[in-house]
Amino acid sequence: MAARSHVQDPNDRRLRPIYDSLDNGNNKMAIQQADKLLKKHKDLHCAKVLKAIGLQRTGKHDEAFSLAQEVTALEPTDDNSLQALTILYREMHRPELVTKLYEAAVKKVPSSEEYHSHLFMAYARVGEYKKMQQAGMALYKIVPKNPYYFWSVMSLVMQSISAQDEKLSKTMFLPLAERMVEKMVKEDKIEAEAEVQLYYMILERLGKFQEALNVLRGNLGEKLTSELQSRESKCLAMYKKLRKWQECNALSRKLLLNNPDDWQFYLSYFDSLFHLVDEGWIPPEGNDHSVEGVVDYSVEEAAKFIEDRIINEESKGFRKLRGPYLAKLELIQRLRQRGANDEHKLGEPVELMIQYFEKFGDKPCCYTDLKVFVDLLSPDQHIQFINKLMEAVPLMVPADGGFALPGDTKVMYRHMCVVQLSRLLCLHHNKDQSEKLNLIGELMSRYRHGLEFGKSCLKTELQSCDNYCLLAAHVFIDIWKDTGDEWPLWQSMYVLEEGLFHSPCNAQFKLLLTRIFCHLGAFEPVVDLYSSLDAKHVQHDTIGYLLTRYAEALGQFAAASQSCNFTLRFFHSNQKDTSEYIIQAYKYGAFEKIPEFIAFRNRLNNSLHFAQVRTERMLLDLFLEANMYVCPRHQCRWRKV
Repeated sequence: MAARSHVQDPNDRRLRPIYDSLDNGNNKMAIQQADKLLKKHKDLHCAKVLKAIGLQRTGKHDEAFSLAQEVTALEPTDDNSLQALTILYREMHRPELVTKLYEAAVKKVPSSEEYHSHLFMAYARVGEYKKMQQAGMALYKIVPKNPYYFWSVMSLVMQSISAQDEKLSKTMFLPLAERMVEKMVKEDKIEAEAEVQLYYMILERLGKFQEALNVLRGNLGEKLTSELQSRESKCLAMYKKLRKWQECNALSRKLLLNNPDDWQFYLSYFDSLFHLVDEGWIPPEGNDHSVEGVVDYSVEEAAKFIEDRIINEESKGFRKLRGPYLAKLELIQRLRQRGANDEHKLGEPVELMIQYFEKFGDKPCCYTDLKVFVDLLSPDQHIQFINKLMEAVPLMVPADGGFALPGDTKVMYRHMCVVQLSRLLCLHHNKDQSEKLNLIGELMSRYRHGLEFGKSCLKTELQSCDNYCLLAAHVFIDIWKDTGDEWPLWQSMYVLEEGLFHSPCNAQFKLLLTRIFCHLGAFEPVVDLYSSLDAKHVQHDTIGYLLTRYAEALGQFAAASQSCNFTLRFFHSNQKDTSEYIIQAYKYGAFEKIPEFIAFRNRLNNSLHFAQVRTERMLLDLFLEANMYVCPRHQCRWRKV
């Protein structure tokens, strides 16, 4: 319950003890206090509602509902009663009753801005977009503020999104929304960035890309300042829709000059470049290339542009940006996909990747950067490539003649990147069993040596050498797949448990251990492992199946029931939570996010994991709760069936 910061009337002072009891979870005390207060003040509606909240929270749902309906029938207009009833109906999962509550309040107090806005939000919770539009306009007529007007406009957009008939959406709802915004534009009443974004969204959904582009490039576009380069990114999207590849190329080029590490601009640059090459576009003589500036319309010009960015980075003494170097590899990859025979002019991919490794191999992201481009290497180059990378790793040879080990974390990251690339190129898979066991021994030795660099790490931090341990576990799993023996799985578990001891928060260790335990039929440790992951929100959908799919099959019916209930609670709360997100988006003018929230809710409602868990829950109810006794004289009939 919301705490009262100041006393509005004497009733607030009388109600405060009940609020405090409900806030502290002492619901029975709240019911007693409400009864005591009602004996003295029988017409204090808020006390009845607070008593109903206490009854609802103690499981007496029917009594709570009848008491709430009794107060609702009186059509209260005091703020305390309305807010308390709103909270009660939310807890009952009956948001549609809140709309009736505020409809009655608005009829009694038609000039109240607060009640009108509450009515609008109540409609938003149940998705009544048409009524939201009407409530928004009614609110704007009472208090002519821009946000209320655009609430109504956004409600029209939502009607178009939810409409079953796309033709109706394009011919009625969106054009009406467009006219409403244009009216404000002509009257020069556009004030906020959110209003411009909504106008842009409407034009984009109508397919009026040129008009949307004009808005972005005009005075209204200057209001798009909350996100870095938001205006330019939207212009690029419109140029692509309009197939204005020269403008798209020139703008991407201009943006890359200022920010040569933004990968999305490189992608737009290359997309537009090859469209211009395919169309054979040539700039007109004596005129500017485009309204956005210089256009690179040939592969040679693009190669020179990328090379210039690399030269600019080379001139820096430190903190070189990775984007230009990766852009060169991206250009070679696109040329190869197109079957072009002039990619060699840009350099050999293997040499470029080695140069990249020499510059950025000490960054943990080096592996994820390079793995996208390993397809540029031929199978014959794999071993040569790995050997050359190893030459760029300055390992120290120990006096006892063991493995050459890194002297610091940067060198360790370089070596770890080489090992990961070796596995990616299947060099680990091609080894026989004895070689794999030797590899595991080497990886674990390197892992234990790497722990020396992380002695000062907190328990919540990951050890920088964890990938050695993870790779060793995966090599054990490779042996298990090759031989079918179970001992490699047990060894893999031992390795992962050792890793988990030193990095208690490593999610990859826990997820892999979960899979192994489930395969071996040991479910009890899985429950603790999953709970230690502390899965949040949508993670119950993305990784929750690791727990729910095995519990019942392994005979852990109590754990299966508990995990299914926990997962279903998340999916069922999704509807309520999404409604709150939508309301907040309306309040703060984040109109672009509202369709995203709706799409997210629909995606979760259509989740395969949701359907599976719901079915598992029903089967568990049949197995655990239903009376399975069969009368002896009917046993023969059942056997025949």
